[in-house]
Amino acid sequence: MNEPIYLDHNATTPVAPEVFAAMTPWLRQHFGNPSSSHRYGRLAAQAVAHARAQLAVLIGARPPEIVFTGCATEANNLALFGVVQAAGPAGRHLVISSETGASISAMSAGVVRNSRMLRRSFRA
Repeated sequence: MNEPIYLDHNATTPVAPEVFAAMTPWLRQHFGNPSSSHRYGRLAAQAVAHARAQLAVLIGARPPEIVFTGCATEANNLALFGVVQAAGPAGRHLVISSETGASISAMSAGVVRNSRMLRRSFRA
């Protein structure tokens, strides 16, 4: 009962046993780069396409709508840039939580600095 309780699931989360079991062959044996044209890469690309299709069915999306990222910062950047692009010329203000993480805070400053946005606001 002296085990610490891990509360920082924003940083990393334990992998569910069934996910670990499904991923193990790809982490130990079939570790090709899915962007490569060699056999290992083609097998990995097929596995990614299969996972994308499975996830799309699970959430009611189309496979091209599913984007996998390598980390939270990459996902946050993709989401933030998508919001800015979708807003078009009308999107002149970016409002984010004052409790946001470092990746969103830094990226939002860059978006404002390098785009048509006039300012960003922090809201509690």
